[in-house]
Amino acid sequence: MGFGIGVTSSGMGPRGVLENFSSGDESRGKVFDRKIVGRMLAFLKPYKLQMGIALISMLAASALTLLVPYLLKIAVDTYIAAGDLNGLGRISLYTAGAFAGLYVTTAVQQYLLSWVGQHALANMRNELFHHLQKLSIGYHDTHIVGVTVSRVMNDVATINDLISQGLITLLGDIFILIGIIVTMLLMNVRLALLTFTVLPLMILATAWFSRRARGAYRETRSSVAKVVGDLAEDISGVRVIQAFGQEDTSQVRFDQFNQANREANINAMTLSFIFLPAVEFLGVLATCIVLWFGGRFVGGGTVTVGVLIAFLSYVTRFFSPIQELSRMYTSMQSAMAGGEQVFKLMDTQPDVEDAPGALNMPPIRGEIRFEDVSFRYRPELPEVLHGINLLIQPGQTVALVGPTGAGKTSISNLISRFYEVTSGRVLIDGIDIRTVTQQSLRRQLGLVPQNSFLFSGTIAENIRFGKPDATDEEVEQAAREANAHEFIISKPDGYNTHVLEGAVNLSVGQRQLVCIARALLTDPRILILDEATSNVDSLTESLIQEALGRLLHGRTAVVIAHRLSTIRNADLICVIEEGRITEQGRHDELIQRGGVYAELYKRQFSGD
Repeated sequence: MGFGIGVTSSGMGPRGVLENFSSGDESRGKVFDRKIVGRMLAFLKPYKLQMGIALISMLAASALTLLVPYLLKIAVDTYIAAGDLNGLGRISLYTAGAFAGLYVTTAVQQYLLSWVGQHALANMRNELFHHLQKLSIGYHDTHIVGVTVSRVMNDVATINDLISQGLITLLGDIFILIGIIVTMLLMNVRLALLTFTVLPLMILATAWFSRRARGAYRETRSSVAKVVGDLAEDISGVRVIQAFGQEDTSQVRFDQFNQANREANINAMTLSFIFLPAVEFLGVLATCIVLWFGGRFVGGGTVTVGVLIAFLSYVTRFFSPIQELSRMYTSMQSAMAGGEQVFKLMDTQPDVEDAPGALNMPPIRGEIRFEDVSFRYRPELPEVLHGINLLIQPGQTVALVGPTGAGKTSISNLISRFYEVTSGRVLIDGIDIRTVTQQSLRRQLGLVPQNSFLFSGTIAENIRFGKPDATDEEVEQAAREANAHEFIISKPDGYNTHVLEGAVNLSVGQRQLVCIARALLTDPRILILDEATSNVDSLTESLIQEALGRLLHGRTAVVIAHRLSTIRNADLICVIEEGRITEQGRHDELIQRGGVYAELYKRQFSGD
């Protein structure tokens, strides 16, 4: 039926939302946002034990990393210098044990962090998916599917990289840095201070990198979302693209988004490729300082050979954590950018929510009443319904007719409470639908859209979608009543026939029959139908009309009519023009009045 409005209703072009996506929030934010990090860490709370063991393993691995160069110092100065082979054997075993312990503790740390990361990743995506299903139709109407998918997949992954692996690694690198500085100062203050003369250069390089990396990594998050959004939209609309011969135009547009994404990633990588070699250079410079001055000190007898060897080993390890910290900084930038968008999505509140203390809707009889209802889709948009008053009796079939954009779909949206009225009330059986839970209301409503949507899965699974516990016999009975049974059993796999994406392996009429069977199975008290017989052949139309006759029997139905010939037997026909009911009555009455309905009918009839 196409509930709601498309993105073009906001006044933008078909690509307006995508092209203007993230023009503001993506470029703002902090290098380190406590609130964002705090919310990220909340996903690790269920795994405190595993993270604790990983932390202990990290500390042990860091301590062993610091221990190995010191053991080399002892081996050279104490045992090799003295020719003590027994002592050298013992220190060799200690060194081998240190390396074995380093391997085990690192393996435990990496396994636990990966395990926790995958669980946290799944939990975060589950929470996002749950939230997306709670968001109102209005949100999904105005947000591109591909961009939302990018939030759930790409941005969540960058967050997970930081909270699972990154933070523990960050602590380990800091611990090693501090340990190396303290150990070097304890062994020889003078040589240590000479070695640290490269640190001001390191600070300058890091500051330069930090300023530029912040914007660069936000731009990568924005650009990849645009690529995914455009890709998803073009795949969904590939038939339209091919029908109008616009493959080249779509290719050019995609190339633009793809090129922007490429440039954004190249810019971010370029920063890293400049910074990391700079760190390598400073590491080499520090090594040269140790060799030059340390060698002179050894010659002067103020430093032992073992201390010099230990210093060289520590210098190598000293710059490795700095490199890791720089990589961590880029990960943090990406995670901050992704986190801003993920939590912005999580913080988006549904336009339609259950009222505090909302009750379950009792079994519906089927009376629908509109009391002076006005409605607009968003505050900044004009009203699309103005003072609608309408009473639909239980069991009545009411048809809504009128030109495109008159407000017919908006009325059906309000019955299902996909949107909230701007003013007035919608009542079912005398109950304001805002006072009951959405789920208890919609479970008693049925929907047969014009553009029938079927999910990937079997035909049987699609029929039992609204009633998952239905038996095979109930599914088959619903299909028989919908006149779908014959075409289903003609398929090689019958009810187990897999529906391809977009239901391309079923005709338009077959999809409609499956949708009617789906509605019949749930036994709704109120039905909302878009014109179910448009775009089908005459034989299929007769099957659909016969199935609809069974579906409508004894139920209240609101039918959005395009073919006026299909609603001549409706109990009430309402003509909607510019958001108002301008005529209502039965078919014969409206024809006799000679008003808008009569004119529309004559035009359509003469066209037939």
